[in-house]
Amino acid sequence: MNIQYYGDFCFKISTKPAGRATEDVVFWTDPLKKGAGLRSPQGQVDVIFLSHGDTEEYKEETVVFHTPGEYAVKGISALGFPSYRDEKSGEKHGQNTIFLIESEDIHLCYLGALGHDLSPELLDKLNGVDILFIPVGGADTLPPKVAAELVRKIEPNIVIPMHYKIPGLTLSLETEKAFCEAMGSCPKESLAKLNLKKKDIEEKNLEVVLLERGA
Repeated sequence: MNIQYYGDFCFKISTKPAGRATEDVVFWTDPLKKGAGLRSPQGQVDVIFLSHGDTEEYKEETVVFHTPGEYAVKGISALGFPSYRDEKSGEKHGQNTIFLIESEDIHLCYLGALGHDLSPELLDKLNGVDILFIPVGGADTLPPKVAAELVRKIEPNIVIPMHYKIPGLTLSLETEKAFCEAMGSCPKESLAKLNLKKKDIEEKNLEVVLLERGA
């Protein structure tokens, strides 16, 4: 599995759910909006996971999952759970969908634009995922300290921060530093991309990985 970050909530993930000798299946999360200052990935995309926002701008042939439910496509399986973008049941910023995605026996939890703590019932379903994608820049999502507390409740092997201030992004966000301080650990350098297999993940615990913006 190969994971690249494009800024805000946008990741490009390439996976081979059918095995090594097969073609990649590529999925994106929340492509960047116009005016964000950065550009979404280019090229192949088989599936888009949209936690919030409008679906009308995507081509008919692109599979877009944007609501809670149970999904399966091209060897990837996913569960979508309802949540909100604020602590007032969506009154301020609207609804959000959390996606639990599985491919290559790797379980990814993509929290999207989550803006509140999670219920014990949902925490049970997400507990111990392999990789957690979590917003850490405050503003219209989780405050950094709350994000760090949520990471410890979910206890993933690997944590990938998103939705924080990076060069070129026009959104008013905090940097990742407050989240790193709350976690007590962050790498000194970012990776251009993350390549991994299931066996690479199993011995890790709450390891924070920072990714450079993809070109």
